[in-house]
Amino acid sequence: MNNKLFVGNLSYDLTEDQLKESFEQIGPVVSVAIISDKFTGRSKGYGFIEMENEEAANEAVKTLDGSELGGRPMHVNIARPREDRGPRE
Repeated sequence: MNNKLFVGNLSYDLTEDQLKESFEQIGPVVSVAIISDKFTGRSKGYGFIEMENEEAANEAVKTLDGSELGGRPMHVNIARPREDRGPRE
């Protein structure tokens, strides 16, 4: 199932609630996570959205990719699976 989305080029001031609201216009949202720097707590400008089903995720990509949110055009894509990077040295 490809219902997890990568959302990039987000405004650093955007909240998870604001992001969720924009995606709920397409369909039910299961989870929202804006990625933050672990030292400063500041947004890194991207996040992940999990939609309830694959159809809603595909519709969100078609509808919201390139649309403006918080003064910036969002990049919306189906998220790729996380790759194992192995142990740190």
